[in-house]
Amino acid sequence: MTRAMGAAMRRIQAGNALSAFGLGFTVPYLYVYVAQVRDLGAGTAGAVLAVFAMAALVVLPFTGRVIDRRGPLPVLVGGALLASVGALAMGVSGSVPAAVLSATLLGAGTAVMQPALATMIVWCSSPTTRTRAFATQFFLANLGLGVGGLIGGQLVDESRPESFTLLFSIEAVMFLVLAGIALTVRLPRPAVLAGAAGPQDAASGGRGGGMRALLSHRAMLQLCVLGFVLFFACYGQFESGLAAYGTEAAGIDPSTLGIALAANTAVIVIAQFVVLRLVERRKRSRVIAAVGLIWALAWVVAGYAGLGHGSQMVATVAFISTYALFGLGEAMLSPTVAPLVADLAPASMVGQYNSAFALVKQLALAVGPAVGGPMGAALHGPYIVTFVLFSLGITVLALRLGRQLTPVQDQPSLVPTSRVVVRHQPETEPEAALAPTR
Repeated sequence: MTRAMGAAMRRIQAGNALSAFGLGFTVPYLYVYVAQVRDLGAGTAGAVLAVFAMAALVVLPFTGRVIDRRGPLPVLVGGALLASVGALAMGVSGSVPAAVLSATLLGAGTAVMQPALATMIVWCSSPTTRTRAFATQFFLANLGLGVGGLIGGQLVDESRPESFTLLFSIEAVMFLVLAGIALTVRLPRPAVLAGAAGPQDAASGGRGGGMRALLSHRAMLQLCVLGFVLFFACYGQFESGLAAYGTEAAGIDPSTLGIALAANTAVIVIAQFVVLRLVERRKRSRVIAAVGLIWALAWVVAGYAGLGHGSQMVATVAFISTYALFGLGEAMLSPTVAPLVADLAPASMVGQYNSAFALVKQLALAVGPAVGGPMGAALHGPYIVTFVLFSLGITVLALRLGRQLTPVQDQPSLVPTSRVVVRHQPETEPEAALAPTR
C-alpha cells in the first residue's frame, strides 16, 4: 500500500506542477490581453477578472459534497476539462460575451480542481507525511507559475494577438495533461485520518453531517476565520493595494513590481524545504502565529518604503524586501494550514472541508483588492497601519486556534508516540500494540 500511495502521490504532484506551469503562461497577462490586445477596454477587463473570481464562489459550495460522494478523481478530471475549454475559448475571444463566458468556464474549472487535488493528497498521505506532501505541492505550484510566467513573457507580443492565442493554447494543453495523468492514478480507499481525528469524528459517526456538522465544528470555524485574514492580508493585496501603494506612495517603477513578485517566488522556492525541516516538528498554531509577526514586519518595511525619507534606491530595496518577507511566511504556511484542514475533517467530509476553506480563500481574494486597492492608492498611512494590525491579528487568532486543537492536530509529529491511543486499542493487547499502521 505504501509503495502504491507513493506512486500515486508522485503523479498527483507532477500533474499539479504542470497545470501551474500552464496557468503561469496567462495569469500575469489576462488584464492586458482583454483590455489592450483585444481592445475591449479596462472596464471589460475588470469584469472578466471579477467573473473569474465569482465563478469560483458559485461552484465551490457544491464541489465538496460531490467529492465526498463520487471521489476527487472525476471532479479533478471534469474541472481540468472545463478549464481547458475555457482557456482555448479565451485565446480566441474577440467580443465581450465571449471573454466573459470564457472567464466563467476557466474560473469554475480551476476552482473545483483545488479541493479535488487537496483531497487526493489527503487520501495518499498519512498524518506524518501530509505536512511534507502539501509543502511539496505549494513548492511545485510556485515553481510552475514562475517558470510559466518567465517563458510566457518571452513569447507574448502585444501587437500580435496570435501570440496570446498560443499562450492560452499551451495552458489548455497543460490542463489536458493534468486530466490524463489523473486518470492513471490508482487512489487508495480513504481511511479514517489516523492521529488527526478529534471530537468532530465522533459527532459525525463517520457518516458526515453536511454543512451543519462543519458549522458546528468550532476549530474549523476558527481556522476559516484565520484563513480569511491570512488571504486578505497577503494574497489579496499583492496585485492591488500593495502594488498601488508601491507606485503611488513609494514611487516604485511599475517594472519593479515584476521584480518584487519574482523575489517572492524565489524565496518560496529556495526556502521551502529548509523551512519545512524547521516547522514540521513544531506546533502548527505557533508556526502560523510566527507568520503573523513576520508579515507585520513586512508591512512595517513597506511603510518605510513609502513613508520614509530615504533615497529612491532604498525605497525600492525595501519594497522588494516586503514581497520577500511575504514569501518566507507563505513557505511556513504551506506545510501547516492545508494539512490542518484535512486533519480536522471527519473521514467522510474531507472534500467538503477542503472546499469550504477554498471558498473562504476566494472570498478573501475578492474582498482584499476591493478594500486594499483604494486605500493603497490614496490612504497611505492608514493602509499600512491597517494591515500591520491585521497581521498581528493573525498571531492572536492562531494562538486561540491552538487551544481548540488536539495535541496531534497541532503537532502531527506526535503520531508515532500516540499510535496505540489513536487506534483506540487497549494497551495490553500485544496484537494491537504491534499492528502496523498505514
